[in-house]
Amino acid sequence: MNAKNLSERLKTVASFVEKDAILADIGSDHAYLPCYLVHAGIISNAIAGEVVKGPFESAQKQVKSENLEENIDVRFGNGLEVVKEEDNVGTITIAGMGGPLIASILEAGKKKLSTVDTLILQPNIHAKAIREWAINEKWKIVNETILEEHDKIYEILVLKKGKMELTDQELLVGPMLLKEKSPVFKKKWKNEINEWQRIIDQLNNIPLTIDVQSKKEELQTKVALVRELL
Repeated sequence: MNAKNLSERLKTVASFVEKDAILADIGSDHAYLPCYLVHAGIISNAIAGEVVKGPFESAQKQVKSENLEENIDVRFGNGLEVVKEEDNVGTITIAGMGGPLIASILEAGKKKLSTVDTLILQPNIHAKAIREWAINEKWKIVNETILEEHDKIYEILVLKKGKMELTDQELLVGPMLLKEKSPVFKKKWKNEINEWQRIIDQLNNIPLTIDVQSKKEELQTKVALVRELL
């Protein structure tokens, strides 16, 4: 993978970025995504944010090697700290982290979202945490997709400002993904059921405490919820 040839995962994230958006890519790693978008003529300016020194330096080198230093500002900082009001950022991408971490980044930096109208988020796991945050902060899902690459399954959520209500099933698996029920979607949730059942079987073999009983009931509820929709 490089700045001109993204992985399918990042290419799908890129496909949701609107023409001429002012972008902040948080956790940009090598800055492949903003570089790709500028090369493709989709955007002309972006911020690439990194909180880890190694990836930050890699992003700087990448942007320099692509001759995009006038287009992409690589900044060192934690989450949305790299975004300034005068940047007028309209779109934020966060890809390749866990859902709870993405939600915590958005929560910690929500004061920086005043000019932002689009969030494009790709959690590796636990997308539910993002949907919960979105409901609480009055963002709504306007698009969702799911894909498999190199034996890993990824969800991508596109949010815009607005109220949203979700059922327990929609909160767990995604309202649009639930309607589509693609083969990848079914594969993901069959795998999840198998994993939850494996943990339940393990819990059945240890002394029953209040915590163990609570965990079993939580997992059994999830299994029932997902089996019903499949």
